[in-house]
Amino acid sequence: MSRGAATLVAIPLPPPFLLPRSILRSQASTIQKRSFGIKSTDGPRHDRFHPKSLLASQASANKRRELADTLPLRTGAMAIKKGMTAVYDENGKRVPCTVLQFDRNQVVSHKTVKKNGYFAVCVGSGTVHEKNVSKPMLGHYSVQGVSPKRHLHEFRVKDQSGLLPVGELIPATWFHPGQFIDTRSNCKGKGWQGVMKRWGMHGQDRSHGVSKTHRSMGSAGQGQGGGSRVYPGKKMAGNMGGQRNTVQNVKVLQSDAEQGLLVVQGAVSGPKGCIVMVQDALKKSWPEVPSITINPSQIEDAKTEMAAPASA
Repeated sequence: MSRGAATLVAIPLPPPFLLPRSILRSQASTIQKRSFGIKSTDGPRHDRFHPKSLLASQASANKRRELADTLPLRTGAMAIKKGMTAVYDENGKRVPCTVLQFDRNQVVSHKTVKKNGYFAVCVGSGTVHEKNVSKPMLGHYSVQGVSPKRHLHEFRVKDQSGLLPVGELIPATWFHPGQFIDTRSNCKGKGWQGVMKRWGMHGQDRSHGVSKTHRSMGSAGQGQGGGSRVYPGKKMAGNMGGQRNTVQNVKVLQSDAEQGLLVVQGAVSGPKGCIVMVQDALKKSWPEVPSITINPSQIEDAKTEMAAPASA
C-alpha cells in the first residue's frame, strides 16, 4: 500500500440509548428491539367451555344479554307494604301472606340502548303537589305528559319489546295469581346494636370475675401474632338493618285491579309503609300473560284527577 493512500477504519456505533432520535428513526428497521417478558412456546389452546372469546365492547355485552335470561321481559311496578295476614287454600291450610298496595303506577319515560346503553322503563308511583317538585323535574313531567310522581324507579328489561308506552298505567293485575315474582325493598332499620343482637354472639360469662361486660364481644384480635391490629371486617357493634334485600321466587296468591291490591305468599322485607319493587322472577319461567292494554280515556281521567288539586 502506498504511503499516501488513506485507510478506512470501521468505528462501531455507540449503544442505542446514546444515539440521537433522528438516527434511531432512520435505523428503526435495522435495530433489533428487545422483547421483555417470557414468551410461551405453545399457542393458545382451544377451550370447549369457551369456544368464543368474550369481547369487552358494549355491543357485545348487549348481544350476550339478549341470548341469556338475565333480565325480565316485562317491566315491574312499585307497591306499598300494608302488612301481613293469612289466607286459607282449598285444602284448609293456613298460608301466611303479605298485602301490597298499588298506587297509580304509570310509565314516565324510557331508556334505550342507542341513547343510554340499556333498556329500562322508568315507572312513577303516587302523587305529589307541584309546589313540592323541583323545576327541572316539572319540566321532565310536562315533556312526557304525565303528572308529578312521589316515587320513581327504573326497571331493566331485556329488549325493546318490554318498553310500555309512556303514560300507560300498570294495574295490580299486571301480575296474575300463580306466577312468581322478585321483591326488592329495604330492611327494617334497627339502629346501633350490640354484637349479641347484630351477629348472634354468645356474650361473656355471668361469673368467674366478669363484671359489667356480659354482652360485650370480648377480644378483638391477637396482641402480637396477628400484627397488633384489628382485622378488617371484624364483627363488632354498629348500625343494623336498613340495607336493600331481595326476596326471590315469591308466589302471587291474589290480585285485585279495582282495589289495587296484590297478595303474595310469605314475608317481604321492610316495615309497613315501605316501597317494594315488584318484577317477574328471574329464576322461574316467564309468565305467559297477554299484554294489558289501558283505555286512553282512563289515562285522561287520571290526568284530570291529578291536576284537579293543583288548579284548586
